[in-house]
Amino acid sequence: MARILITSGPTRQHLDPVRYLSNASSGRMGRALAEAAIAGGCQVTIVSGPVEVAYPPEAQVVSVVSTEEMLAACQQEFPRCDGLIGVAAPCDYRPLAVAAQKLHKTGSGLDLHLIETPDIVATLGHDKLPHQWLVGFALETEDQRFRAIAKMQKKSCDLMVVNGPQAMNSLHNMVEVLDRAGEVIAAFEGTKESVAEQLFQLIDARLIRQAPAASPPLAPDECHPR
Repeated sequence: MARILITSGPTRQHLDPVRYLSNASSGRMGRALAEAAIAGGCQVTIVSGPVEVAYPPEAQVVSVVSTEEMLAACQQEFPRCDGLIGVAAPCDYRPLAVAAQKLHKTGSGLDLHLIETPDIVATLGHDKLPHQWLVGFALETEDQRFRAIAKMQKKSCDLMVVNGPQAMNSLHNMVEVLDRAGEVIAAFEGTKESVAEQLFQLIDARLIRQAPAASPPLAPDECHPR
């Protein structure tokens, strides 16, 4: 039985105790993929940012808020998993400093100094074991395939799913799937549930069933050879 880690939803990077940077990711695609994976006989762990959707009760859910928290949770869970489907839309930037108190209007503009947050999929891809696989999602507004291929190489993904901003907080999705050679191997359109079902079937055929078995743990005598 394959063990799959799914990241889902947005993350939030606080500016002060009440305001934050985020995006409109709803978690619906993550939920749909979790449902498809569970129906396919997989064990599923979901690391999710703040969402209103209800995830399948069969899944283990780890709730986080910030991108840093999502990365830490994934680093905790991924070593026990066979693969990752990175559906989440983590916030790419955070303020250099978070105000301890609510920021008030002063009658003039407010300058924010933003720095990049860690890249979750790239970090996990750098440390993945030979039997582990990664599926990334690339939401792009221009040069979609070119940018998706660049992301796939940077993040060490085995497949990259490309969609556009219309997928955000929507009931429907339209995606293309690229392999490591940059070739479009599938395109799906419809409700997020139907897209997830077809996408999981592709992942199952290309990655889950083709993945090498994980190495068994060493016996005590093998750990300390004489």
